[in-house]
Amino acid sequence: MHPETLAVHSGREDLSALGVHALPIDLSTTNPLPDVERGGESYEAMATGGRPPSEGSMVYARLWNPTVARFEGALAELEHAEAAVAFGSGMAAMTAAVLALCGESGRRHVVAVRPLYGGTDHLLGSGMLGVEATYCHPAEVAAAVRPDTGLVIVETPANPTLDLVDIGDLVAAAGDAPVLVDNTFATPILQNPLDHGAALSLHSATKYLGGHGDVIAGVIACREPTAEALRRVRAVTGGLLHPLGAYLLHRGLTTLPIRIERQQQSARRIVQWLIDRPEVEEVFYPGLDGDPRGILDRQMRGTGAMVAMRVRGGYAAASAVAAATRLFTHAVSLGGVDSLIQHPAALTHRPVPAEARPGADVLRLSIGLEHPDDLIADLAQAFAAVPSATSKPAYMA
Repeated sequence: MHPETLAVHSGREDLSALGVHALPIDLSTTNPLPDVERGGESYEAMATGGRPPSEGSMVYARLWNPTVARFEGALAELEHAEAAVAFGSGMAAMTAAVLALCGESGRRHVVAVRPLYGGTDHLLGSGMLGVEATYCHPAEVAAAVRPDTGLVIVETPANPTLDLVDIGDLVAAAGDAPVLVDNTFATPILQNPLDHGAALSLHSATKYLGGHGDVIAGVIACREPTAEALRRVRAVTGGLLHPLGAYLLHRGLTTLPIRIERQQQSARRIVQWLIDRPEVEEVFYPGLDGDPRGILDRQMRGTGAMVAMRVRGGYAAASAVAAATRLFTHAVSLGGVDSLIQHPAALTHRPVPAEARPGADVLRLSIGLEHPDDLIADLAQAFAAVPSATSKPAYMA
């Protein structure tokens, strides 16, 4: 079926048997046990990454929740995956992936392809997960992979400059090392990394999947054996997504295709307007270079609704624009129904080493569902606030 149909109907297969039409929410923290033996067997099955036995019990909400499982099933269908595993945040999902793929295998080396979300970049470089990270560009992956490489991590389109990476080429370069693609910007509506050989497709579900700025979550789509490893980590660390969040995400999926289509239509209009603005040095958006490597045509079904730009006048000009918008909310995050503007170098990418940090003149825009003419008018009045100074804070020097 088409993504629009899957978004509405996936993960709802058991609703008729339950006698309900709208998604139910199961808030139980504990569940009755049929008897001691079957209760123990159920606990062991789920604590080791499996699913609840048909004649057993869900035992405890840290191990399993049916509301979360419905959302996972829906996301897996949209991502053309065997399974999906949901977590309390995108960073919790990334942490679980590193622990599951590197910790259990003993291959404690990670190849991280830059540019990458600042939180992921910082996590891998911190050493707190007991892994060694090698940072590189896409063309350097084959040389960076070692016998002890447990995971290759890439984001495409990348945060914040919307760089595109050919997933198939990267998978080939990674060899036997599994590839995790952060698919947050594209969503499963525009891109399915597993179709191109990736082992895991990760989403900060806080963003487009939820779409309304009211739930924090992460989710990974993958094959069932990998899902079992992820669920083992989740069961031990307590990273399960809260069922209310799963309900909001599952409901959000139903409008995801139409939101993405409308938001990227507006983004394209705004990009064309920004290109001709004297205040803008450069615009970052997929396809502006004509897609010479054919990645958009081969790998994606659209250009998305994220835009980045370099503002003439350096940090002072960029920070002034961010502070002067009225419709664009000056805030981190992205993918919601309302438009946001953010300075990555000062915020989400602040912990990233200077050589990999976005420029001090770069702003990132998340285009929402407002009328594009109103958003353009807001940016126009914000550009009028640009000062002539070009100073920047000491940490960006």
